[in-house]
Amino acid sequence: MPGTKRKKVTIVDVAAKAGVSKTTISRYLNGKFEYMSEESRQKIADVIEELGYRPNSLARSLKSKQSFVMGVIVSDITSPFSPILLKGISDCCERFGYRILIANSDDEPRKERDYILSMIDQSVDGIILNTTGGNEEFLREVADAGTKIVLADRTIDRELFDTVHSSDKDVMHQLFRYLKGEGYESVGYFTQPLTNSTRISRCQIFRAIYNDYFQGPAQVYFLEKKLRDASVMQEFMRDHAGHKHCLFTGNGVATMRCVQTMRDLHIEFPKDTGLCGFDDWSWMNLVGGGITTIALPSYEEGRECVKRMMQNLHNGQSVPPKNIELPCTLHVRHST
Repeated sequence: MPGTKRKKVTIVDVAAKAGVSKTTISRYLNGKFEYMSEESRQKIADVIEELGYRPNSLARSLKSKQSFVMGVIVSDITSPFSPILLKGISDCCERFGYRILIANSDDEPRKERDYILSMIDQSVDGIILNTTGGNEEFLREVADAGTKIVLADRTIDRELFDTVHSSDKDVMHQLFRYLKGEGYESVGYFTQPLTNSTRISRCQIFRAIYNDYFQGPAQVYFLEKKLRDASVMQEFMRDHAGHKHCLFTGNGVATMRCVQTMRDLHIEFPKDTGLCGFDDWSWMNLVGGGITTIALPSYEEGRECVKRMMQNLHNGQSVPPKNIELPCTLHVRHST
């Protein structure tokens, strides 16, 4: 009826609908899953969504002395990776009755430090960090002082911090097997400067496994100043002339720069060289019949970061750091 006030959904309603006790719902909301099956967790999550239940954050905060706010800092919010990661974090936090406080460090270690201190001052329960790098000692001090930190995508010290990232090595083996099967004889790796752990790790993997599939040196080409991109591309084409070769990029930004340079130099893929790379951004399926890509589990990384944080916050005792690797997906398209 018009004007009728909708009855507020309570934890008792959720428990009745899910067929479990009020205590079980409370344990779910507080991330205590030790004696809860995956089936029960999913059922509770579905009921919460169906009924539109919203935990009373103020009451929970007063009772538990927690803010139920999660700090999230990304290194570059303009990267297509970041919104997908944030979506995973946000969706999972919502299920636990958490709100998120977001900051962008612009890949500047100083900004990252300032935002971390600001979030601590605002009493966030923990911080999910896509780190810039360069703050290792500072982060150790913050963690030693009691702030829970989970690292997203980029790593620092796996002995101290929980880390959730993609399993790059397995999918690079898969890619190289495919390229070799397609008759490619050499691959050149294009990357931005090695200023963070992800770039360093992928470059190291490339060099380590290259000769399992191809002969000759594992050649790496650095995309630094954009003005030099054309000369770097020309160097690659000279180095690999005379046989079927492929250009492999370390992330979506590198792919974009390579595509722009190839267009300027009238280099066609796959006619003149193959092209593939990390990150499966939406435009990559639309260019030149589609670019072969490695899709990262960005959304799943966000969800796993939250789940790991909840275990840290509500376990009641120290939890050993865990390194969680999530599988990538190879999408083969016209460019190779």
